[in-house]
Amino acid sequence: MTDTTDYTPVTASLVPQGRRMTFYPAAFGKARMTRGEALVLGYMGKLCQDYKGAFWHFYTLSNGGYYMAPAIDADMHLEVAGNWFSGSMSADAAGIVATLFAFGHLAAEAQGTAEGDALIDRYHFLREYALDHAEAAAILGAID
Repeated sequence: MTDTTDYTPVTASLVPQGRRMTFYPAAFGKARMTRGEALVLGYMGKLCQDYKGAFWHFYTLSNGGYYMAPAIDADMHLEVAGNWFSGSMSADAAGIVATLFAFGHLAAEAQGTAEGDALIDRYHFLREYALDHAEAAAILGAID
């Protein structure tokens, strides 16, 4: 039997400078946008000892997802104590990891609400994108 399902990969688009202010409420919801930003930055600091701050890029995904990634050209070394992950990855991949952790955290806080359901959807939209990322194995290892 031949599978005739068409597969369309999820693509990422950099949010232009003039639209950055719309990113936080769209990604995290108006009620949690400040907390969402703080969680992503906080998770990056927790996961990467060498992270000392950076300008961040914002991305929208073709499936309705969002993520943030630090604008750093060097690889970043992440340590996830909860699952024994230790490895280096690009800043883009590290940003995906930090954003996934933040979405999971926010969804748990809003569990049982429409907002919580939307955050769970955003987590899965980003994870779907991560599955086709060049560094999918490292991303999945870090979030496992």
